[in-house]
Amino acid sequence: MTNQTDSEFLNTVLQLLTEQGHQGFSEGIRLLVDEAMRRERSAVLQAQPYERTDSRKGQANGFKPKTLTTRLGPITFQVPQVRPGVEFYPSSLEKGIRSEQALKLALAEMYVQGVSTRKVAAIVEELCGTSVSSTQVSKCAAKLDIELNTWRTRPLGAFPYLVLDARYEKVRHGGCLVDCAILIALGIDENGKRTILGVSAALSEAEAHWRQFLSSLQQRGLQGVSYIVSDDHKGLGAARAAVFPSVPWQRCQFHLQQNAQAYVPRVELRAQVAEDIRTIFNSPDRPSAQARLKTIVAKHVAKAPKLAAWMEENLPQGFTVFNLPTGHQRKLRTSNALERVNQELKRRTRVASLFPNEASVLRLVTALLVEISEQWETGKIYLNMKSLNHPKI
Repeated sequence: MTNQTDSEFLNTVLQLLTEQGHQGFSEGIRLLVDEAMRRERSAVLQAQPYERTDSRKGQANGFKPKTLTTRLGPITFQVPQVRPGVEFYPSSLEKGIRSEQALKLALAEMYVQGVSTRKVAAIVEELCGTSVSSTQVSKCAAKLDIELNTWRTRPLGAFPYLVLDARYEKVRHGGCLVDCAILIALGIDENGKRTILGVSAALSEAEAHWRQFLSSLQQRGLQGVSYIVSDDHKGLGAARAAVFPSVPWQRCQFHLQQNAQAYVPRVELRAQVAEDIRTIFNSPDRPSAQARLKTIVAKHVAKAPKLAAWMEENLPQGFTVFNLPTGHQRKLRTSNALERVNQELKRRTRVASLFPNEASVLRLVTALLVEISEQWETGKIYLNMKSLNHPKI
């Protein structure tokens, strides 16, 4: 083909289109692009094939096949190569690569926004005239990994308030479906803005996972923590005591009310017990809460001794919040700030229903948390932190 004149080459393409019509479009495109790439290489080398000239800036080095998926179907082009020392790649394919990358990012974004891999594949086929598999969509989403890992490892600073929680997603592991623990940390900074500090995924919510996660927050610069709120979990409790040994801990009051129901001996008592506990937590200060707790324990000790004993031992763990400024107490007496985040995550992750591994669920959850955190950081102040200048803790 390189020995043909321009006229002969065009006649070849025209004859192909004339004889085969639209069926010859892909072959015609291949011939045109291949010829354009050869001419571009000659321009870069400043010499035609086999031409000996003093202005030559390098040597041709054959061709390398590259198959691209187009609206005409797969087309295999012969990409001209040059010997080392010369920078060259056909501009026509560079534009195609950029378009391909844009498409892949669009696929990843659709996936992150909660569109199932099957629906993404259907959308691409409708718009582009070519099909992609759900596996290809997942691979496109993996392109986000570098950016998401940068966000997960970004430097932190001072965050007086720390909220911790975990949720679970189904993943495949060793041929079985298992629960993967997603650990999330929310921080409230000195300006009263909320931020997602970090997230981690592993097949256990045990102490080792929590300790590694909390230690990573410190290594990234987390400091100034003066209050932690979370549910009661042995692994979390042990890790928290090891990493933040002197920081006051508030046990989530909402979870305390739920936990108490396991000790109620009769179903008809559940509503009354829940109301009793609410009156304790709604007390104006710690002394009032302690007095109210004593009264409630005495009320139930005869008919529900196990409940009374549990309340006396556990409910005081929900009183730490009384040490905070009054204006902060209502929003920091539970871990509900993260519960709402978990609800949003569930809304997105239930589209996938299960994940092939921990990396895939971490990728999706991280992308969603980045979005949530950015909305918080650019939105309204969550807490007025001026009163924190005179903390009670």
